[in-house]
This record gives sequence, structure tokens and C-alpha cells, in this order.
Amino acid sequence: MSRAALRGPRLLGPAARPPRWGRRRRSAGCEPPAGAAVRIGCASGFWGDTAAAVPQLLYGGKLDFLVFDYLSEITMSLLTAAKARSPLLGYTPDFVSTAMAPYIKDIHRKGVRVISNAGGINPLACAAALQEVAKKADVDLKIAVVAGDDLMSEKENLKGAGITDLESGKRFPENIDSMNVYLGARPISRALDLGADIVVTGRCVDSGIVLGPLIHSFGWNRDDYDLLAAGSLAGHLIECGAQCTGGIFTDWHTVPDWHNIGFPIVECSSEGDFILSKPPDTGGLISFGTVAEQLLYELGNPQRYLLPDVTCDFSQVSITEIPGFDGGAVKVCGAKGLPPSTFYKVNATYLDGFRATAVCPVGGPKAVQKAKRTAEAILQRTRLIFSQLGYEDYSAVNIQVLGSEDTYGPHARRSIDGQGPREAVIWLAVHHKQREAVEIFSKEIAPAGTGMAPGLTGIVGGRPRVSPVLKPFFFYYPKSNVQINLFLNGQHVEIFEEDLTFTSDEVVSFDLPKISSELKDLPSGPHTYRLEELAYTRSGDKGNSANIGVIARHPLYYPYLKKTLTAQALENYFQHLLEREKPEEELVTRYELPGIHGLNFVLKNSLGGGGIASLRSDPQGKALGQMLLDFQIKNVPDLKSLIE
Repeated sequence: MSRAALRGPRLLGPAARPPRWGRRRRSAGCEPPAGAAVRIGCASGFWGDTAAAVPQLLYGGKLDFLVFDYLSEITMSLLTAAKARSPLLGYTPDFVSTAMAPYIKDIHRKGVRVISNAGGINPLACAAALQEVAKKADVDLKIAVVAGDDLMSEKENLKGAGITDLESGKRFPENIDSMNVYLGARPISRALDLGADIVVTGRCVDSGIVLGPLIHSFGWNRDDYDLLAAGSLAGHLIECGAQCTGGIFTDWHTVPDWHNIGFPIVECSSEGDFILSKPPDTGGLISFGTVAEQLLYELGNPQRYLLPDVTCDFSQVSITEIPGFDGGAVKVCGAKGLPPSTFYKVNATYLDGFRATAVCPVGGPKAVQKAKRTAEAILQRTRLIFSQLGYEDYSAVNIQVLGSEDTYGPHARRSIDGQGPREAVIWLAVHHKQREAVEIFSKEIAPAGTGMAPGLTGIVGGRPRVSPVLKPFFFYYPKSNVQINLFLNGQHVEIFEEDLTFTSDEVVSFDLPKISSELKDLPSGPHTYRLEELAYTRSGDKGNSANIGVIARHPLYYPYLKKTLTAQALENYFQHLLEREKPEEELVTRYELPGIHGLNFVLKNSLGGGGIASLRSDPQGKALGQMLLDFQIKNVPDLKSLIE
């Protein structure tokens, strides 16, 4: 029997208060978006983000809403392990203790409403802890919880349903540890309608924490697809905090005052256009480049960005710099929307053995050679012990010598004298099905300091920690089978009914663009450029796939980037990191975003398993965009003179 069939009668909550329309404000040097403007600031892009964000936004942002994004696939795995230790855990405690407790009186006094997915896999416990903070501060706040993303009660029913992983095609695992639906923005909007001052959710799409208050404020309908896409874009741009205000920007040297980097604010209109800025007197930078990079972060097909509330097309989005703002500002428009699917995406995790990573600095002549021989000797010794005890071999190992450009593969630069650097770092990671085997590995690192290479100066963090490997497993699940419950101050008030009227089962497909004849006829020349001279780049991850966004620094460079940076060219460049599971498998796909003169590349099977399953030093592909900056654009005219 489905979950929908088990539902009881709909519970009636308190009367919904009218939406609190945003106050129209004038921003320095620029007219605000047309219509009543709503200002939303994002104070967290991940679990562990800086505590400096809340005061700068709260006291300098003049906000209607303050949002916090904490969750990723890795975070969900960590929270799952935490809840297994204690039923009171499973949410991000930083939200309660660091982000809210010191400022809760001023948040209440200023009338700023808060939305966060800090609930993780235990949102009710998060809300209860927050209620204690409010009680101690003697403030009366209505704290809502959106629950229903947890599908663990359906585990046995799903085992025989023929479900396979969206990326790998693997069968549904036997040992599932967690299953969470990516909920949308509508339940958040409804919680705000019911009068919530703070909304805590479990797993939802990151952009939903911004789209929710916009739906609440403007009353956008379910078939206002372009508006919903615009609100989702606003959320996508600010959900990672300082990543759109100069953080991890290609031109990092132009970004001032990292220590006080400003966190983003979107000022949105009911028509869908919005201005992205940051609080005055803060560091960082907002420009076309910083925001365009973030637009492409963790993006797949830009014409079919699937979300629970809308299918987005960001390919024609425009980003325009606005003069007169302290630290910069841009206006963003052009997002288009289509009906969403009748399915939710689900992120499950399952236990797949254990892992440990040893990180050891090595100094002196021939440091790289000493590091490699040390790592290989440790593996040989532990394998000898395994054979004596009857253990299987490692499931996987990864040896990298940081400082030798191992991650660059064939593109590494070798020293002229052949000696290499006099400082290097061993990165030695292992995976095994049995914890006891990994514990042996952990104990055999220290003896290298007295019985192997000279110059091994220590073990970073001490003896390597043995940890379980929780791998992600993604699949689709019918929305009609998911029951979403709303709680207010600990009391269940309503079952949120997802309206499936404005959804579509139709698969929206787009043909990949072919190289046009005008690209083939582009003028050539004797010049060669590093990609960094012509473009910005940024990379991110989704499971075991990575994406790399490339944005032309000038529209005139764009045709040359399209001609040279083909999917095959990137597959060749990163072939040392790609893992082909099937001979006919296409590992790199290219998409175009002419609105920002950008290209987006999706690299399949490029992260060694991704997240906490990967043994690599860059399990989320954070450096892939930086690695691409040295790609050579050859046989072109003097492109710099074209824009002078």
C-alpha cells in the first residue's frame, strides 16, 4: 500500500495570515526591481561556514528573510552517522548554537523571518533545540518544521521494486542507511502562510529556501513557470553564500578583504527580475564574472535543470553589472520555466566498507621519490599482515604525492633538474570491507617515521581515523507517495498536499548543438592563449560526476572557445581522472549558455566515487576548473586586439 493511501484526514492548522509583502526600498545608485521588492540574504553555504555572515546581514542587510543552506550529499551522510549514535542528533548544531542563539533577540526585534534546511535528517530535534534557545532569550517565535522527506519506512517495499541508480545503473542496495526526498519550496511557503517566523526543513532542494519565501510574498501560482524559474535562479546563485560574492573566483587576486567577505542579498520583484548585492562596508566582489561562475556551479543541462517546483532553462539568462553599488551589484533576468516532473529525486546512502587516509609531510632532497616509496612500502607491509591474518586485499587504494602535481596526470610540470621539490606530502587513502583491516593500516603509518624514508616529519592529525564509507544512491520516487507534514511549535498542524495538476511526465529533450559552419570558418592566426586569458572557470560535483563551467571574458572570445573546447577535447584533457565503465560510454557532455557566453561540461565518473566514498584529495572536483585554466587555445588571431 502506498503512503498516500495510508493518510488520515487532513488536519486543519491555524488560519493563514495574509502574506507579508516586501517593503519597497531604494538601493544606492540604482532603482530597485519593479514592483514590491523582497530582500533575502543567505548566511551559510554549507555546514561549517563562517560565523561572521549573520551579523553583517542582520545589521547591514535590511532583510525580509534570512536563509541558511547547510546540506549536501556528504553532509547527509555525516548526519546519518550522527543520528545512528544518538536519536537527538542528525541536524546541524551550528545553526542553533552559532547562527541563531547570539542573535535571536535582534532577529525577532527586526522582524526578519528565517528559513533553513539545518534539520538534516532530524528536523524536529533541531526545532526543539531552537525552541529552547528562544525560551531562554524570552522571545516568542513560531517555529515551523517541514517533515516528510525521510523515506526509510519504505525501505523494504523499495527493495523489490527494480530501482536502479540514476548515475551508475546499480541495483538498489540491501544495506540502506538513509533515504531522503529533495522536497520543493511550496511546503516552506505554506509554513510561512501559517505564520511561522522560522522554518526548519529536512532535505529539500537548496534553492527552495529562497523560492519558498518568494512564493509566499508574491503569491506566485504553480503554473507561473518563468517566475518560479527566476526565483529558483535567485536561490541557486546565493545558496552557496560567498561563492557568488568573490569566493573561489578565477580572478581571486582582484577580490579584496577575504577576511570580511560580504554575503549575498537578492532583492527580488514580483516580475521575477532581481538584483544581487551584498551589505555595505564588506569585502568581496560582485561582478559579471563572479555571478556567472556561480550560475554554472554544480549545473547539468542548463536547459533542463530539474527542480520539484519547476523545470528551469537558464541558457538565455543575462547578468548585467550595475554601477554605484559598494562592492558591486548585478541585475539578473531571463530565466525560463517548464512544468516540473511528477517525481521527486531521492538521495539514499548505504554502507560500503571503511576507509582511512594518512597525510604525511616529507622534506629533503628527492622528497617526491621518498614519498612514493614510503606509501608503497606501507601498503606492502599491511598486505603482508592481511595475508597472515586471512583478510582480503584492499578494495581500493590511492597514492598521491601532493606537491608533485600528481592530480595533473600527463599535464604535470616536471622540474628542470629532475630532482623535484624538496617538500612533498604523502596522501595515502585506502578502502576495505572490514574495519579491522583498516585499523591495521592506521596503526602502520607511524612506523614509517623510524623505519623508512628520512625526512618524514609527522602525521597530519595523528593516527588516521577509520570511518565508514556511506555511498550515495540516487533515484526518482512518485510525488503522490510522499506525505509532507507541517509542525508549528512542536504540534502537527497540517498535511501538505502536493498539487500534481501542473506537472508533466513528458521527458523534455534537447538536441546538443552541433558545430556550425561559421565556427569552422573562423579566422585563424599564429597566436596561442592559455584559457585563463580568455575565460573564467568554476567546477563542482554531483555524486560521482563533476561539472566545469567556462565563461568567455568577452563575447568575441566565445566562438573560439566553442570551436576549441569540445566534449572530446575535455575528455582527452582529463582522461587520467575519468573512469570508463562501458566501452561505448560518453564521459563528457557539453552544453551551451549563449546568454552569458558560457559552456558547461559534465564529466561522468570523474571523482573516484565522489563525496566521502572517494579516496582522492579532491573528491568534489573543486580544482578541476583551475586545472583547465592551462588549456591551450591555439592557432587563433590576436584576440586581445579585437576588443581594444
